[in-house]
Amino acid sequence: MRIASFAFLAFATAVYGQQQSAPPPEPSQPPAQTSQPPAQTPSRSPGGDVGSGAGDIGKGAAKGTGAAAKGVGKGTADLVTLHPLNAAGNVGKGAGIAGKDIGVGAAKGTGKIAKGTGRGVGKLFHHHKKSDAYTEPTP
Repeated sequence: MRIASFAFLAFATAVYGQQQSAPPPEPSQPPAQTSQPPAQTPSRSPGGDVGSGAGDIGKGAAKGTGAAAKGVGKGTADLVTLHPLNAAGNVGKGAGIAGKDIGVGAAKGTGKIAKGTGRGVGKLFHHHKKSDAYTEPTP
């Protein structure tokens, strides 16, 4: 139950932190051939990075929960059909895959959260080059 509520919270945070983009305008004329390089897409905001990281953690937890449930289900079926060695193997395999999925999701999510937090804090202390230049007053 805790994992499901955490996954829901992480998903909700990820959806909230996503950067919204407007749909592209409809072209009235065919695009003219120019030699200019294509425009760069804007990078994700720090809040978007944090939200995406929370989403990755939630996705990893959800995949891990699914793998664990699948392993337990197969193990239960093998135990009912009197195959205890296969049952133990399936439960162990499900637990291993679950641990891997949760670990990968947590690592990716934590990295994105750290990146977004660092960028957000960096914006607080960011100084522009123009304002850092000292000019002597003229008499």
